[in-house]
Amino acid sequence: MQAIGTQRRSILVVIPTLNEATTIAGVLDALSQDLPVQDRVVFAVSDGGSTDGTPQIVQQLAAKRDDVCFIHNPKRIQSAAINLAASTLGKDVDILIRCDAHAVYPSGFIANLVQSMDATGADAVVVPMDSIGHTCLQKAVAWVSDTPVGSGGSAHRGGTKSGYVDHGHHAAFKMESFRRAGGYDETFTHNEDAELDCRQRALGSKIYLNADIRLGYYPRSTLPALWKQYFSYGFGRSRTVRRHKGSMRLRQLAVPGHLVLTLVAITAGWLLPLLWLWPALYLIALCGISLMLAVRHQSACALLAGVSAATMHASWAAGFFWGMINKKEKPWQISYSKQLWSIADSEITEFNKKTP
Repeated sequence: MQAIGTQRRSILVVIPTLNEATTIAGVLDALSQDLPVQDRVVFAVSDGGSTDGTPQIVQQLAAKRDDVCFIHNPKRIQSAAINLAASTLGKDVDILIRCDAHAVYPSGFIANLVQSMDATGADAVVVPMDSIGHTCLQKAVAWVSDTPVGSGGSAHRGGTKSGYVDHGHHAAFKMESFRRAGGYDETFTHNEDAELDCRQRALGSKIYLNADIRLGYYPRSTLPALWKQYFSYGFGRSRTVRRHKGSMRLRQLAVPGHLVLTLVAITAGWLLPLLWLWPALYLIALCGISLMLAVRHQSACALLAGVSAATMHASWAAGFFWGMINKKEKPWQISYSKQLWSIADSEITEFNKKTP
């Protein structure tokens, strides 16, 4: 890749959407601030069938801006949205950037990603997420998510240290690295990012976390929605760890392990009361983190942090075990990555034939 200022490069920014009418215009506006002037940047909104007016908003913007385009994503999910845009618009693209329609981006986000990629020589640059919220529950989820209790110390959840990592919140890729790895696996609705990172690293690509490039993320605003989200995360991770041996981290193993120990302690505690110490200590820890966050943020909303963390832990573990039981998975091979991209290309070709 050429350094900034030596050659005009092509950058494709893909934003998957599904009913994001309230945020998409603001996200496009934020991402358009302080772009790298030497490079050509195109924004592709890949929509999964929104019914709230998102397509109309984007199409109106595209009529005024030659750097914005709209793509219909018939598969609806995010992994397919990125692959579709990369396949149809990425032939001569040097850098692929993935953004979310429900995140908050700082000015110069794209330029900083490109500069980081140039400075480090990394094949992919990932960033930390700082959770933020409007409602009381959102705030509690946000605050606990950026603690070891909520994220297990994951580097991209509120982390402040830059360096090479196994995984992070996806931001920028060298297009050649993305293609070489096969793109996202479209059978994954969640954890597709971590699964792709495993393939990238296995093929020699380097992933760099730049802790100075940060984005804001709004968590789910209800406990049922939070449960569904983390159940899906656990389900996806159960597939990744079986496909890529050695990808399971201790902090992730601790979550399903805790659920098993808790269930054993509750059921067998009548025979051995000492076992009840385990769930009791867990409850004390949840109460402690709630009180600590309430003092730190001077908000009673933080008292919901323990409930939020318990929901995240239990749902993630339940999804993990559900995936183990209900979804077969084969170990990954290099030839599979090549197959992934060829399948995506063939499907896009058929789609284009049917689309006027």
